[in-house]
Amino acid sequence: MAFWLVKSEPFKYSWDQFAADKIATWDGVRNYAARNNLRSMKKGEKVFFYHSNEGVEIVGIAQVVKEAYQDPTTTEPAWLVVDLKPVKRLRKPVTLAQIKASPLLANMALVKLGRLSVQPVTELEWQLVLDMAGEK
Repeated sequence: MAFWLVKSEPFKYSWDQFAADKIATWDGVRNYAARNNLRSMKKGEKVFFYHSNEGVEIVGIAQVVKEAYQDPTTTEPAWLVVDLKPVKRLRKPVTLAQIKASPLLANMALVKLGRLSVQPVTELEWQLVLDMAGEK
C-alpha cells in the first residue's frame, strides 16, 4: 500500500470544509507529475491533507475512496481526479518547518518538490509525521 499527500490552500478548500463535505473529488490538477500520482492512487490508501500557503502544515488524514477517472471540470482527457474522504484531523498539525528540521525527512517530496500538489509519501515518512503529530 502506498501513502500520499495532497495540498490545498485553506482559503480555497480547507480541512474543515473537507470534513463537512464528507467526500471530495480532487479536481483541477494541471501538472503531469501530480496527475501521474493521482493515477497511481488505489482505493483504501491513506493521504495526508496539507494546508499550503496559509498554515503550511499537515492537518489531517484522508483516504482514497474512488480511483482515478476523468476530471469532470475539463473535457481534456489528460486530466484525472480521485475521490477522497476525511479520516481524521491530526492531534497536532505538523508544520513544514518541523518537517524541514528533521534530518529523517530531508528527502520527503514535500521538502524536495515543494510545489507539487499531489505527492508520494514513503512508509517511513508517514510514520515519522504521525509520530510528530502525536498519533499512534
